[in-house]
Amino acid sequence: MYDRSETADISHSTEAWTPDGTEIARRIRTGEVSAVEAVEDAIAKAQALEPKIGSIVTTDYDRALDKAKAGRFSGPFAGVPFLIKDLDPYVGLPTFSGSRSSLGAPPATETTEFIQAFDDAGLATIGKSTTPEYGFLPTTEPMGFPPTRNPWNTERSSGGSSGGAAAATAAGIVPFAHASDGGGSIRIPAANCGLFGLKPSRGRMLPGRPVKHAIDLSVAHCVTRSVRDSAALFAISERKDADAPFAPIGVVTQPLSRPLKVGLVMKTGTGRTPETEVVTAVESAARLMESLGHAVEPTTWPMDGDQFALDFTVLWSTGAAELETAISEALGRPAGPDDLEPFSLAMAGLVRHLPPGAVDAAVERLNAASRAYDAWLTRYDVILSPVLGKPPVPLGEVAGWVDFPELQARLSAYVGYTPVQNVAGAPAMSVPLHWTADGLPVGVQFGARAGAEKLLLELALQLEAARPWAWRKPPVSL
Repeated sequence: MYDRSETADISHSTEAWTPDGTEIARRIRTGEVSAVEAVEDAIAKAQALEPKIGSIVTTDYDRALDKAKAGRFSGPFAGVPFLIKDLDPYVGLPTFSGSRSSLGAPPATETTEFIQAFDDAGLATIGKSTTPEYGFLPTTEPMGFPPTRNPWNTERSSGGSSGGAAAATAAGIVPFAHASDGGGSIRIPAANCGLFGLKPSRGRMLPGRPVKHAIDLSVAHCVTRSVRDSAALFAISERKDADAPFAPIGVVTQPLSRPLKVGLVMKTGTGRTPETEVVTAVESAARLMESLGHAVEPTTWPMDGDQFALDFTVLWSTGAAELETAISEALGRPAGPDDLEPFSLAMAGLVRHLPPGAVDAAVERLNAASRAYDAWLTRYDVILSPVLGKPPVPLGEVAGWVDFPELQARLSAYVGYTPVQNVAGAPAMSVPLHWTADGLPVGVQFGARAGAEKLLLELALQLEAARPWAWRKPPVSL
């Protein structure tokens, strides 16, 4: 396990290397900088850094500048640069979803209520961030577009599916960016890029893209450098209507002030032990938690991990099967390798070859796993675990063109920790508390029961104060 006698790590500095969104908004409000200057600065950084990291698939520079010059930004984040993930429609821009099948898509004519909340807050969208094909993979290397590279090491993956959002934020192009999470797609790129990434509870946020899975897996929020930015964007986009499943929490500003009971899980549900650097990161986080007065004890996942992994793969693959059908109907012929990537086609094929009733049976077992998670969280306030089984992997290791059986094996070793909360509809966050000796970020995950975002944000503020990370600057940044 871990040595309880060790003390918490001590940070080298507490000073941020670049302002977060809250600070940029303050400077614009006080006249220290103008919205035009803030947008121009983001555009200049994007033009300088994009050839190195490839985080933006579609730019909206002229429109953002025109709005800034006309004084059309208003709200708490008026004029602060922003990116929308390219799985969601944004009026005036095409949605490619990381797929060759969407090249030539027309500009969107409407957006979702969730994305509209960012516009209403005054954020200056300068473009759309990259994503893997339809968000299926934990790396952003779509075959129809250049790969998105990690600013900490450009030979490594930025993660996925919000890889462009994370790379652009980590490099300092924007202070934060829209992201979404259907199996870890906020937490994984946050972990890989040294950012804070909170996945909200199911139903917590304003409506976004239509859901097609039998279980609503995907939720949306953002990736940020500071916890306070995440808390502020959360308050902007959470549901406040009478039918909301959770009472709104507003802007969380105070760190946690009570001790927690923490369950520590190191292995995946399938029994895999993460690589040494990940073990080091989680053990270090456990020591930090104890130094802050929290009680940490080992525990294990409350469900059959092997069966859960198989069932999640089946459910995840139904999205690819629906996509293949829709594209085939639009083309008037079966979708092939020139339309969809090998991984997408293989997932669709997996569903086609399932026996009758297999998907319904998988969903029933996943719902049972969700109930087991809820019962587990009556024993603990939060669960501490890895986000990933490895530090950021080399580009190509989990890309969509890898042979399907081999890719499945690699994914099993890499992403065995994040899907549980998506199935359970519960919140979880990746916190950037560790860097390897060669300078790669390794996030650690804290999960909680459904609706407990306030607790997680309070804990994140406490961890951020105890072990600041804002001073860490990636090699590819401005």
